[in-house]
Amino acid sequence: MLQLLTVTVANPDNLNFILGQTHFIKSVEDIHEALFETVPGIRFGLGFCEASGKRLVRRSGTDDVLVELACKNAQAIGAGHSFIVFLGQGFFPINVLASVRAVPEVCRIFCATANPAEVVVAETGQGRSILGVVDGFAPLGIENDDEIFARKALLREFGYKA
Repeated sequence: MLQLLTVTVANPDNLNFILGQTHFIKSVEDIHEALFETVPGIRFGLGFCEASGKRLVRRSGTDDVLVELACKNAQAIGAGHSFIVFLGQGFFPINVLASVRAVPEVCRIFCATANPAEVVVAETGQGRSILGVVDGFAPLGIENDDEIFARKALLREFGYKA
């Protein structure tokens, strides 16, 4: 029997996080290394749901509070071989996402956001699978010329565009 449910990502400080799927326990160390090598000094916590063997939430990171938050969310989602990385204040997915994707074990990234998020999960007698993510809220309209200008200015202010 199949049951669909949503799991709200607990993120009390509106931190950026990356939710993905991988295929091997080695991912814990490889994702850790990818993050740290891309942004030395990065603060993060990683939780990984092991899909066989002891079936533990494996963990790593550079900040104990973020590791605990990642583990809490990984356990709540409970989908085999899924992982969640919480980034500390001032660290953004745009700076590390390519490195995380480049980890050979990473199969997919479901989202990278600081928005309120719900994970759509399918549960069977065997276990759980992530079907997708509700990231933030539905749009309220279409941007006008002033909003286009403001968006472009913000990207240049952050240094993402010249």
